[in-house]
Amino acid sequence: MNIKPIRTPEDLAAALARVDQLWGAQIGSPEGDELEILALLIERYEDEHFPMPPSDPVEAIKFRMDQMGLTARDLEPFIGSSGRVSEVLNHKRKLSLAMIKRLHEGLRIPYERLFEGA
Repeated sequence: MNIKPIRTPEDLAAALARVDQLWGAQIGSPEGDELEILALLIERYEDEHFPMPPSDPVEAIKFRMDQMGLTARDLEPFIGSSGRVSEVLNHKRKLSLAMIKRLHEGLRIPYERLFEGA
């Protein structure tokens, strides 16, 4: 096992190529350990160099609506009146804590997605 920090795009490419070779290695084997360490190093490098912007709670709601075939009217029990639903979906009103709780419990949208950017 010849592991070193990932500092450059070339280091990243080499680490990703090695991950491809090790993919499927048995957990606890030397190859599995190497794969696990490389995955952590790659994740750290990508977090530092390619940070993800915070997710948009409204996009999370719209994604779940699409998944479940819901309409704006179906959101009224979770958000409130049709006017309030429209305001939320059009980024004119932020989600309240009560709305976030109801959306999480009723539609199983993760809290992390609903709190981002709120």
